[in-house]
Amino acid sequence: MSPLSKETIASCIIWACENEVSAPKPGNVNCYSDGHNMEVQDFIKSAHAIAQIMAQKDLSVGELILQGIQATRTVVNCNTNLGIVLLFAPLCRAIHHCSDFKQLPDELEKALLGLTIDDAKACYEAIRLAEAGGLGSSEQQDITATPTVSLLQAMKIAQERDTIAKQYVTNYKDILHIGLPILTSARKSGESVEWATAFAYLKLLASVPDTLIRRKQSWEHALEISEAAEKILTKVNKNNPLSSFEAEIITWDNELKKKAINPGTTADLTATTLLMYAFQQALSSHSISVP
Repeated sequence: MSPLSKETIASCIIWACENEVSAPKPGNVNCYSDGHNMEVQDFIKSAHAIAQIMAQKDLSVGELILQGIQATRTVVNCNTNLGIVLLFAPLCRAIHHCSDFKQLPDELEKALLGLTIDDAKACYEAIRLAEAGGLGSSEQQDITATPTVSLLQAMKIAQERDTIAKQYVTNYKDILHIGLPILTSARKSGESVEWATAFAYLKLLASVPDTLIRRKQSWEHALEISEAAEKILTKVNKNNPLSSFEAEIITWDNELKKKAINPGTTADLTATTLLMYAFQQALSSHSISVP
């Protein structure tokens, strides 16, 4: 098999972003309710804005990130997708070299190890342009300064306070070993894409305390939300699929939004899980139908 075409990669990106925002993920903008001054349509517009750019073969990771955020800002005036773009860029760079999904971890590692200072400069510019909230400040390589290290080295410095940075350092371990297996098994057991996505989201949230909550609220809040996700997951089995807890999930979703608690990092990990799944399906000749 040959690597995926630019058109297929763009379709996978749109499919992943649209399914992520449609899924009933408590605390995020979703099919049941908007939130955090953003609407579902903002995310869908953003997905279409980045797809053709992120699918480009000849752009560096830094260029993919910067051009992705520049395109996003032409369609929305809020930060809908900085985390998504940061996580999608190395993955999109790597997938051009894969004719089989099994090659992806190695190609992803090559893309991450090849990151430069120029990638860091472009990335920092993108982060400032996105006007992301809750970043905090850092004594080393702060986002307001010009970076003097490669993007991978900058991510190493940030990994303790940001799970997105940690994915760069661990070769997307949480997505490859938590998100993707859960999403895949839920789909195989007959769950819809939306509920399989919500299941992967809750599993990631339970396993990896959300660092956006940690930075905006506190570590205690992040742990509390992880425990609440775990409690829902313990009730799920073949007789009680996640979709049977819809009312409970909607109630929790409303509670989180009233308190302005947004597990946004987990949503970005979930979108990336969906993109990996889409790439896997596309490479194994299963078509990814784009709405």
